[in-house]
Amino acid sequence: MVCWLAPEQTAGKEKPFVYTQGQAVLNRAFFPCFDTPAVKCTYSALIQVPDGFTAVMSADTWERRGPHGFFFRMSHPIPSYLVALAIGDLASAEVGPRSRVWAEPCLVEAARQEYDGVIEEFLAAGEKLFGPYVWGRYDVLFMPPSFPFGGMENPCLTFVTPCLLAGDRSLADVIIHEISHSWFGNLVTNANWSEFWLNEGFTMYAQRRISSRLFGAAYTCLEAATGRALLRQHMDATGEEHPLNKLRVKIEPGVDPDDTYNETPYEKGFCFVSYLAHLVGDQDQFDRFLQAYVQEFKFQSILADDLLEFYLEYFPELKQRKVDAIPGFEFDRWLNTPGWPPYLPDLSPGDALMKPAEELAQLWAAPELDMPAIEAVAIGSWKTYQLVYFLDKVLQKSPLPPGNVKKLGELYPKVSGARNAELRLRWGQIVLRNDLQEDFGKVKDFLQSQGKQKYTLPLYRAMMGGSEAARALAKETFAATSAQLHSNVVHYVQQILAPEGS
Repeated sequence: MVCWLAPEQTAGKEKPFVYTQGQAVLNRAFFPCFDTPAVKCTYSALIQVPDGFTAVMSADTWERRGPHGFFFRMSHPIPSYLVALAIGDLASAEVGPRSRVWAEPCLVEAARQEYDGVIEEFLAAGEKLFGPYVWGRYDVLFMPPSFPFGGMENPCLTFVTPCLLAGDRSLADVIIHEISHSWFGNLVTNANWSEFWLNEGFTMYAQRRISSRLFGAAYTCLEAATGRALLRQHMDATGEEHPLNKLRVKIEPGVDPDDTYNETPYEKGFCFVSYLAHLVGDQDQFDRFLQAYVQEFKFQSILADDLLEFYLEYFPELKQRKVDAIPGFEFDRWLNTPGWPPYLPDLSPGDALMKPAEELAQLWAAPELDMPAIEAVAIGSWKTYQLVYFLDKVLQKSPLPPGNVKKLGELYPKVSGARNAELRLRWGQIVLRNDLQEDFGKVKDFLQSQGKQKYTLPLYRAMMGGSEAARALAKETFAATSAQLHSNVVHYVQQILAPEGS
């Protein structure tokens, strides 16, 4: 799909921007191709652009050709969905020995400050765990604010939301997920979208292995607990028995491959990979297996059967024990039965961070606030996911007794005035659930600053489920921002507003 942005949909608001989004089966609208992940090929492209514009692509060779030309070549075979192009008013800055950030000129310095030195640390940790990084460069393109996704792992050039620019590196580690795709997804790829969990389940596992190495088990388990809560919400909303809640989804007429994008391939997939590690019983041994898996299948597209056959051959003692047929945990059941994962990895190391957050949320829910106890908790040292976990608990307990949320916001300006998008989303939801109208402006400001689907839709749902003033805010904000949103997001917001006759 080729997305054309008017100047008002960009950060600079002066020049138009164009980008492509190939996953899952959209690049057939960009160039003639076998639009299936089963087929991999190299590519080259010559792009001509007008004065004042720069082209970038998911390629390992980039050359200027005259005043208006750019030549690109990808020398490794990739599936068609990973061919990506963006053209706009772009500048770049080096942030490591093999990484640079690209963004509109008004954002490039913020991007450089946020990621200088950080990406190389993540890449080096990934290489120690999973083997060499084969793609040459790892550059990041910060997209215009209307970009509706969190990130797209196009090789050599990940496309990401500008929401990652929190100003304090508090969301820098989100990029670890996209970096992990360099091995799982881009190098070893699901052969069809029925097996999407092979890309995302392994990437979630790899992301959390890197995170454990860099930030420790407690923080990683806390982040994984947040993911598990999202899986629970998703399954409660759709029904556990929904056919899309299988790891191996049947894509038949009427099922869009994009429908497989939900928490199941990510978090249930993570649980299955964790179960395979649990059967091995030794983390170092399983890490070595992951390296061997990448080495065996690199530049190939595979099915779950290929992975599981390789796993059982690699661990002959597990094959002998018939671990693929343990009652209740059969590999076939994992793949083909919808519902909650049969095995959940132990996240108890996260308790050291979760319990203080839960206890603090409980204090804020009390009719009479115990301010000495509240003030004794030093949240200044808490990282993003601990604060997110705390705010999620406050949201669950909302509406709080009158006045409590106002006091909470005053005591924690780091939360109520955050630039961090994950915190802004949750503070907005808390404000709306508690009808704290004096902070409605923060909700509107956040929605005017970005158009990411993950943040935009929950806030519109919260507004429409809130007071009359909140519903009025929804209509007023949408009228002011619809021109800067992606067409898909506009469509979804209109559906949320529709019951009110908008």
